Amino acid sequence: MYGDVMTTLTDRPNSALVVIDVQTGVVGGAVRRDEVVAAIGDLVDRARDASVPVVWVQHDDDELARDSDEWQIVPELAPAPDEPIVYKQYGDSFEATDFEERLADLGVGRLIVTGAQTDMCVRSTLHGALARGYDALLVGDAHTTEDLSEWGAPAPEQVIAHTNLYWKFQSAPGREAGTVAAADVDFSGGSG
Repeated sequence: MYGDVMTTLTDRPNSALVVIDVQTGVVGGAVRRDEVVAAIGDLVDRARDASVPVVWVQHDDDELARDSDEWQIVPELAPAPDEPIVYKQYGDSFEATDFEERLADLGVGRLIVTGAQTDMCVRSTLHGALARGYDALLVGDAHTTEDLSEWGAPAPEQVIAHTNLYWKFQSAPGREAGTVAAADVDFSGGSG
């Protein structure tokens, strides 16, 4: 389903792995934290080996202060010096950031999305990408969320399963969406 880029964006033949908010304070209480971080680490290694850009996204707000220990990317993962980091303050990684410009500079029209939290920034960024003309692929076993059931949300496992299910069937004219397992992500096309 996701072999050829079908983005509606012109001159954007490349893919990028996007790592959203895998920060100490964001994933500290997340479901399957270690498993998800390990899956993302493997994807980052595979993307780098295939010369596919890795774009990191880091959130800050009143509860997650920039440069604090909680704001840092988890110690198991580290952006390479040449990999872009997008700093954001809203759920959608495109809002009030330079994400779009960085993707344009890399010729990226297809996003392979991982990170946290499933029901907030991951979901917002997926929808933001599709609405802006990108292909947007969710890696089903490389995103997570915390338990927000005390505020009326479903259990985190259900949030993740539901997001994987509904994103599997998303589509838009001239664009592809979908959900794939980390082991099935194909980086063989490289960045060009």
